[in-house]
Amino acid sequence: MEIWDDEASKCTFYTVRWEDSIENETDKFFNKYDANPEFKKSTQQLLSFVLDSIGEDHGAIDALFNRFENEVVGLPNKGNVNVSGVVFLYPNFPLRLYALRINNRSDLVVLFNGGVKSAQTNQGSKELYIKWIEACQFAKRIEDALRTKEIIIDNKQRRILSDNRDEEIFL
Repeated sequence: MEIWDDEASKCTFYTVRWEDSIENETDKFFNKYDANPEFKKSTQQLLSFVLDSIGEDHGAIDALFNRFENEVVGLPNKGNVNVSGVVFLYPNFPLRLYALRINNRSDLVVLFNGGVKSAQTNQGSKELYIKWIEACQFAKRIEDALRTKEIIIDNKQRRILSDNRDEEIFL
């Protein structure tokens, strides 16, 4: 696990990186779909949703994390959501990015990978299904590590640390 973005005022974002990988899972997602002309606009909308709406404006609140998909939440939110007069509505949005709110907090989120929602269900979206399964496995491992205190939360600094208070976290 590593910090993905910690500059927002409301939320610190983490991500995961496979041990043998140069690039973390969230960067893989944004780089892949931003480079595809068909999904460039959607990728930029989703990035703005994450960094601006969640990171700066509202935090990881229930209203924006309402697409429950087993251990993870799919972003962006589903349905017509009004938060302080701002409407968040993403009808037929083609992409899903998976996330985990740490202990359902509004200030700590782990972002995973995602993909194109090409069918009614994750299972029917071939590439997305694999990323969803991976995200659920990562989320289970993170939740287990929190439960066993292998990783801990530093509330003062809005950080997740290993049990020896190191920022380098291997799960």
